[in-house]
Amino acid sequence: MTATLVFLPSREADWRWWRLDAARRVVEGVGVPPPVDDDALIAVAPAEAVTLHWAALPSRTPAQAAAAARILVAEASAVPATELHVAVGDEAGDERPIAVVDAVAMQGWLSELAAAGLDRAALVPAPLLLPRPEEGWVRAELGGAGVVRGSTSGFADEARLTELVTGGAVPRTIGRDELDQAFAAAVATPVLDLRQGPFARRRRQGLDWALIRRSAVLALAIVGVTLAIGLVRIVKYSVAADSLEAQADALAATGLPRGETVTDADRQLVERLGAVRGPGLGFTGMAAAVFAAVRATPGTEVTGLDFQPNGNLKLSVAAARESLPTDLKRAIERAGFVVDASTFTSANGRVTGDMTVRVP
Repeated sequence: MTATLVFLPSREADWRWWRLDAARRVVEGVGVPPPVDDDALIAVAPAEAVTLHWAALPSRTPAQAAAAARILVAEASAVPATELHVAVGDEAGDERPIAVVDAVAMQGWLSELAAAGLDRAALVPAPLLLPRPEEGWVRAELGGAGVVRGSTSGFADEARLTELVTGGAVPRTIGRDELDQAFAAAVATPVLDLRQGPFARRRRQGLDWALIRRSAVLALAIVGVTLAIGLVRIVKYSVAADSLEAQADALAATGLPRGETVTDADRQLVERLGAVRGPGLGFTGMAAAVFAAVRATPGTEVTGLDFQPNGNLKLSVAAARESLPTDLKRAIERAGFVVDASTFTSANGRVTGDMTVRVP
């Protein structure tokens, strides 16, 4: 694996870079590194520009951890929290590192990296490149500036500040071999990346053709299954309709003369019904309506009845008074029939005549 560390300009040094090649050799240079397609690219923030804290933060989402860290930092900082950028890392142990940096400085670093074509780089505070000591302090030269780290601290190496923090203890200087190992470890797994929250690296949204192909296959499968379900339903309904039609034909055959071929059950049954009951409404229906009208007209009686081939019903009517035949005619018409009446004559105290009842 190849990797490059890019040290951002500080008060003591300009741009510098270290590169770890495939043979795990470290090559150094001054200025912006030449473009190389590295597996890892890490920018290093100056130690004096970043304040490090360690605190016990429960395991939670990055956003929740950052919010909890911001609350802790606000209590220990005189600068308004809105002007600070807080990032949370992860390191072995009960406490997690918290980095605090001025938001304006953070934006400036990212602008410089973008201008140098290094905007894809992670951004790590310089002290966190050193190995974490079990006890005491360690020191090293990183990018032309001295850096000191303890188990829960990290800062720029300044004579008065270092003596104050360490209580007069002299930090152990890390050898080059140990420093190269720490470099490789930091590149493989950075303890803390300042590019979080609003300063997080933007990921390019590429087309996942494998996912698109799988989605297309699933869509075609869904469409195929849907069509198959529709076809199965059509076949099922068709079979059911054929079965019902066969049952209807079998039932219709029971109402037709024995041996007659069923071709159109509905039409054949209508013909059969007409033959049985007669034309029009048939004799039974018309006779029932006429006798109901006779019962509703007291003093009238039917003396003769003739059901004709054309479906008309001819009546011979006798009535006790002159007005009763007219009343009977109207009663039959109210039942929905057309009545043609002959001239009624009076003899022997009875009024007689004929009426022809037919369907409108």
